[in-house]
Amino acid sequence: MPQIYFRSVPYNKAHVTLALESGVDGLIVPQDMAGQASALARCAVWADEETSRVALTAKSDERDALERLRGGERLVLARGWEVIPVENLLAGSDAVFAEAGSLDEARLASGILERGVAAVVLTAEAVGEIREIVAACKLSQGREELLPCLVTRVEAVGLGHRVCADTLSLLRRGDGMLVGNSSAFTFLVHAETERNEYVAARPFRVNAGAVHAYVRLPRDKTTYLGELAAGGEVLIVNADGAARLATLGRVKIEVRPMLYIEAETEVDQGLKKSGGIFLQNAETIRLTAPDGAPLSVVGLKRGDAVLCRADEAGRHFGMRVREDIREV
Repeated sequence: MPQIYFRSVPYNKAHVTLALESGVDGLIVPQDMAGQASALARCAVWADEETSRVALTAKSDERDALERLRGGERLVLARGWEVIPVENLLAGSDAVFAEAGSLDEARLASGILERGVAAVVLTAEAVGEIREIVAACKLSQGREELLPCLVTRVEAVGLGHRVCADTLSLLRRGDGMLVGNSSAFTFLVHAETERNEYVAARPFRVNAGAVHAYVRLPRDKTTYLGELAAGGEVLIVNADGAARLATLGRVKIEVRPMLYIEAETEVDQGLKKSGGIFLQNAETIRLTAPDGAPLSVVGLKRGDAVLCRADEAGRHFGMRVREDIREV
């Protein structure tokens, strides 16, 4: 995920303010305006005079740029760059910055070699799309493959510590987090977007499950729910599989009565995969139906369809590993 900078040369305070409100990571401005820009928000501010812009018009430009990058110089590839020269630079440096003047250019730069440039530098031409660019490059996390699974077991199991993950974002119907007893089988636990006559909606919250459960994170990582903390990033997934980033504002761990739920799905011809999850035994806790509707765990029964994600087992400190692992 690249960082996003906005270059405002000549300086335009309205553009800079919009860029900061949209969530850019930093600014490039004329040196004599760096102090004014720094007073607007806490972020990186670079002087344009100390940031070289280079055009890749020949193979020699590419070689020269790589040498300068390896020497520690801050370089920005000017608009007009092409993918192959940028790929060559990325193969030799992790500090490639590239200008973009539109959403399409920013998406292209952030996806080159499936990892993208270190930073996308937005020009004034991108001002009209800056919110969409930041959302696409910094929040969007691609898609998760979700499968309809049939519930095979619902059982009350007594008390346990459950985790509420409160985000800085307002979540929508169909949104949730992927949680499960095993990283190889996770359930889409629905956010508390629904209200009833007893409880108001908490659309920033996912009552995600027991402390020991795995939760899927950005960049193909996992962690235990009990290790989530304020300020950390979590993966929010919609019923259609679209995934995006959210930041945690608070994590609440409390003892509550719990349910154990199992489900299974057919992953290949006749081959089935199953998994389980412990969730609080309360009407406001919901899994997600294939059409995105929230299903209260209190009314859940055998044969109900819920959305899950099937994967290969094997994680070490949240990172994918190849091992013979069985989790039950």
